[in-house]
Formats: sequence, C-alpha cells, structure tokens
Amino acid sequence: MTTKEPVSAVERALAILNAFRPDEPCVSLHDLSIRTGLYKSTLLRQLATLTQYHCVTRLENGQYQLGARVLNWAHVYTTSLNLDQHVPPALDRLVAATGEGASFFTQDGDLRVCLYRADSNKGIRDHVRQGELLPLDKGAAGRILLDYNKPLNQMPTPNVLFSIGEREDEIAALAAPVFTNDGLKGALAISGPATRFLEDNVAQWKPVLLEAAHSLSRTLGGGHFYSRAADLNYTE
Repeated sequence: MTTKEPVSAVERALAILNAFRPDEPCVSLHDLSIRTGLYKSTLLRQLATLTQYHCVTRLENGQYQLGARVLNWAHVYTTSLNLDQHVPPALDRLVAATGEGASFFTQDGDLRVCLYRADSNKGIRDHVRQGELLPLDKGAAGRILLDYNKPLNQMPTPNVLFSIGEREDEIAALAAPVFTNDGLKGALAISGPATRFLEDNVAQWKPVLLEAAHSLSRTLGGGHFYSRAADLNYTE
C-alpha cells in the first residue's frame, strides 16, 4: 500500500542538504541548526548517517560541507539531461499562455540560432524556423545572450528584456535567460507582431516568461542564478 505522507527522516535529511549554499566552503553545526530548525541532537544523528553515505563530510575543525556523493549525483543528473525533453514543453506552455510564438536561442559565434520553436496559432505571426540563424546584436533574445554570457560576479540580475523593431520593423519580442549549473545556456523568448505587444500585454507576459525561464533553469541545474535575486525586477 502506498502513501503520500512525507517521511520525516527523509524530510530532515533533505533539509540539511538544502541548507548548504553556493560559494560557502563549510557550515557550522550551529548554522545548520538555525537553517533547518532542527535541534542539535537530532541534527547530529542525521549528519552521522549522511556522513556514512558520503553525502556530507565533517572537517577537522568540526564544520561540515557537502560530500562526494552529491557530486556524483550532480554528474548523473547533468549527463542525463536532454533539452529535447524539457524545452519544447516549456515553449508550448508559453504559446498557450501568451498566444505568441515561443523560441529558444543559443549563441553560435557572432549569431544566434533558434534551437527550438513553437509557433503561434494566429494567422498573423512572427515566422522563425528551427535552425534559423539571426543577428546576435538585434532583438531581445540576442541581447540576453550578450548580456548574460559573463562571469557570475559581472552578470546582471536575471531579467526580461523587451525589443521592438530591432530585427524586423513590425516584430516585437520578450526574452529571459536560461541557465545550467555552468552558466548561461540560452534565451527563452516570445515574439510576434508589434501591434499585439501593447503595454498591458507586455506587463502581463513578462512575469509569465520570467517564471518559465526560471523553471527551466531549475530543471537544467541553474536555478541558483535566479536565487541570487531576492526580488526579481523587470526592465525594458
């Protein structure tokens, strides 16, 4: 018989693993207790098991860091990732939510290439083909690829960019960055006739697109680039 009730021991173990933060060499027992809400006695029992299975390592100074097993899991996850499984459904959801065509672009030298495309069902629409090469320095997606292809300490806050008439006079677009654990992976974009990208529509679509890019980044292992920003603001 199956049950949907959470397993407390598993929940506590996951809370401990989630308490470790990027760019933090090690964490004290005191800080782990604060972050997880667990009593130190409970925490020590959990840490003993996690250490036994190499999920956590206890250092000579008494502090803790993630263990080699977590690195192995990360390798298994990243090597099993397949963009074909994750990007097209994200594009389909964007088309359903906005009514406009959705694309996923990556940089190819001094150009950008459309790796995936989901067309709008409307008769008048932006025509972008999968595999098509477009200018890198024109359009919201191109600017995303240029602005976010930087080291972490130089990267702006994840954001939505808006362009109108840059690639074609009558075409407008919105785009947001998508990350993997290693950094920028591509730009998620919606595009269509500028006459439909009115102020109210743009204001409504921006958070939808940003959440889609954030969700896809989490799936691809790059959600921490979004978590850097406590408050996601939008610019045009």
